[in-house]
Amino acid sequence: MDPCRDVNGETIPLKEGPSGFVALVGKPNVGKSTLMNSILGKKVAIVTPKPQTTRNRILGVYTSEKGQILFLDTPGIHEPMHRLNEYMVGVAQKTVKAVDVVALLIDGLRGIVPEDQLAIKQVLGKPVIGVVNKIDLMKRVQVEERVSELKAQGPFIRVLALSALTGEGVREFIDALFSLLPQGPYLYPPDMITDQSMEFLIAVVIREKVFFFTHEEIPYSTAVVVEESREKRDLLVIRAVIYVERASQKGILIGRQGQMLKLIGEKARTELEGLLGTRIYLDLWVKVKEKWRKKEGVLRELGYYQGEGM
Repeated sequence: MDPCRDVNGETIPLKEGPSGFVALVGKPNVGKSTLMNSILGKKVAIVTPKPQTTRNRILGVYTSEKGQILFLDTPGIHEPMHRLNEYMVGVAQKTVKAVDVVALLIDGLRGIVPEDQLAIKQVLGKPVIGVVNKIDLMKRVQVEERVSELKAQGPFIRVLALSALTGEGVREFIDALFSLLPQGPYLYPPDMITDQSMEFLIAVVIREKVFFFTHEEIPYSTAVVVEESREKRDLLVIRAVIYVERASQKGILIGRQGQMLKLIGEKARTELEGLLGTRIYLDLWVKVKEKWRKKEGVLRELGYYQGEGM
């Protein structure tokens, strides 16, 4: 999260205004990634109907004439079941400690559940805005009830309601954040969207397709590593490996006559060509690393604990 610096290591004051870090926090599947992607106008985080898809801290840079907000999308806070879950919750906890403001999201359709209360405990002591999401699917009276319920849960500076999907209420949310952030120089170039590498974004898209087209334990047992990305004339050649935990999962992911892996590859390639603006040759492989989610050494090998990898 290094700001823009000159050759002497001094911060470059690109512009003065409200500028700082905002953590998007909440239980799994409340719409944190959808909200950040919507605000940025570009996909930098996985969005699927399944919970626990975000595994890393992901930076999204929003710059306007009013100021600069550095959004940090975090993994959903939940009771961890193995090393990977412990890592994910740890990422969220560390992020909360490091930011200027926390935006705590809840699913307005479900209301306050125990995992929401667990997330609320993690943000005590920080400036917090409560956010009721998914109002596009709710009646007005239900929205008002959810706002009141969330206000009663903790010392929020404000509680707002919005739809990450349609954008309703998002402008008010952004204005509220600007009112809370400290004055200072923009920390990143105005045209920057994220600090993630191209390889990270490639892995995001591939793993998203795995989540969409596979079911039960398969998507949660996968990790994606981009082993190679190189330009060849007007073509970007990408070699990526999808790791699973068991040989049976490998068979399901490849599918009969390779049809599942082909589908995942085709959908990922099409989206990546749109995101990166170039023709792509995507070479996908599936390999087994037994019980990788439970082994810290293997997690490090796959890029976790280092701010990289998916």
